[in-house]
Amino acid sequence: MKRIVVIFLLGLSLLAVHEAEAQCAMCRRNVETNKEAGHSKVGTGLNKGILYLMSVPYIIGAVAIGVWMKRRNEQSKA
Repeated sequence: MKRIVVIFLLGLSLLAVHEAEAQCAMCRRNVETNKEAGHSKVGTGLNKGILYLMSVPYIIGAVAIGVWMKRRNEQSKA
């Protein structure tokens, strides 16, 4: 019974999807200002910053998994 409720709630949450703008007001204003000024590379710096911020958690996770795997292998050999 519990499993059916979880599946129902998951399905219901998938149906409740709506569009959202994933950009803060300051980032939006920065892009609009660059567009108005006629710069051809409007969001290059902004995109690079987003990619940098997005990569940090993945790097931290990869290091943590690497350390965990190394310790696990050392324990299994002992």
